[in-house]
Amino acid sequence: MSETAAPHASDIQAGARANIGVVGLAVMGSNLARNLASREGNTVAIFNRSHEKTEHLVATHPEAGFVPSTSYAEFAASLQRPRTAIIMVKAGAPTDAVIDSLVAVFEPGDIIVDGGNALFTDTIRRERAVRATGINFVGAGISGGEEGALLGPSIMPGGSDESWVTLGPILRSIAAVAEGEPCVTHVGHDGSGHFVKMIHNGIEYADMQLISEAYDLIRHGTGKTPAQIADIFSEWNRGELESYLIEITAEVLRQIDARTGAPLIDVILDEAGSKGTGVWTVQNALALGVPVSGIAEAVFARSLSSHPEQRLVSGNLPGPQQTLTVPDEAAFIEDVRLALYASKIVAYSQGFDAIRAGAMEYNWTIDLGAIAKIWRGGCIIRAQFLNRIADAYAAEPDMPVLLTAPYFVEAFGRAQAGWRRVASAAAGSGIPAPAFSSSLSYYDGLRADRLPAALVQGQRDFFGAHTYRRRDMAGTFHTLWSGDRSEIEADDTH
Repeated sequence: MSETAAPHASDIQAGARANIGVVGLAVMGSNLARNLASREGNTVAIFNRSHEKTEHLVATHPEAGFVPSTSYAEFAASLQRPRTAIIMVKAGAPTDAVIDSLVAVFEPGDIIVDGGNALFTDTIRRERAVRATGINFVGAGISGGEEGALLGPSIMPGGSDESWVTLGPILRSIAAVAEGEPCVTHVGHDGSGHFVKMIHNGIEYADMQLISEAYDLIRHGTGKTPAQIADIFSEWNRGELESYLIEITAEVLRQIDARTGAPLIDVILDEAGSKGTGVWTVQNALALGVPVSGIAEAVFARSLSSHPEQRLVSGNLPGPQQTLTVPDEAAFIEDVRLALYASKIVAYSQGFDAIRAGAMEYNWTIDLGAIAKIWRGGCIIRAQFLNRIADAYAAEPDMPVLLTAPYFVEAFGRAQAGWRRVASAAAGSGIPAPAFSSSLSYYDGLRADRLPAALVQGQRDFFGAHTYRRRDMAGTFHTLWSGDRSEIEADDTH
């Protein structure tokens, strides 16, 4: 039987027993299916292109009561109406193929959910195409990795209001819970869920890079072992830096390599990989005109690390004579902590700026405070101070700059001196700290009474007649640089 053919009589006799289905049973899909099945009231249909994975999951977890299928038609027949299926397959062409197969066996009113890391513009395209069939399509960002998929992730669904009526209770049942609230909200329509997940991952890039820079500076400055630095991170995790990434950093630093007996961190090759969402964040922020310098530097740092052939021939480039010397270890470590905290705030603030700009560009209504709340549990960037972000947006929903909220103003007041000392020490001793430095420059850019952008605009006007505006009067102007250099009014070509 073809996968799009009508169901056999046996399929029909089995009955529509499942209220939710999962297509794609790799680790993430399998764990999500198990999570769904563990929640009261859920019966889960499962399907995988390779039936062996379906059989393995059923055999390994009989307690789940899965309803397995060998075809898309059988899968559809096993689902109660409105049929709801979550796709957990590789982004791109594989996702399109599964959508096409489900559309062939689903009916108007049914719901297809893409839980993968799809590019949000693909989600917008897919939602438009599927909507034309009467079927609902939802792009849902899911964060938390393998463990989150099993125990409770943070979920960022887009899609129609109609689909949320059915989907909402199901997703609330499996989401992580933070302070009594499920870490899921209806983000907005069409591609908004995947857009927010993309920004989440961009912030994740920045956060990881900042933590890595903090580790590197402490190790260079104090000579402490990875295990000793792990103790520092564990201590930090009991304060305002409390977060999942700080927690796992300590675990990574304590790990001993079984083969060599050396710290695992000293055995791992210093070439960081990238799966695309950080790059997408930077690309789209550029298009939206939003500075996400901390995220961008994190992406570029991974790119630099992945070119060992360039570093191999560059090791003898001139550098500072002095190495990093730390007369007071405790004071230096506290400075690094403060620099890390301040830079993390900048990264999150830039991410929320990008979400706001994306919402304006694509006509989404996104509650920034609600996004902060669903990131408090389940996801990779969960952190204590997300509550403070939620509080800030509750007090001022249209706040133009998150950094100006009273809580963060106080934090910067405590942190900025140490932050500057750390950035200066890194530059002076030749230790790369691009995310620390760029975050500080962004902060100072916001503070500046006047930026050198005036000269940039003057240069643009000189070579390209791009015009400029004046501080002392309204209008747009151009200087006749190749003529008598008089000033004329002109059409704005900024």
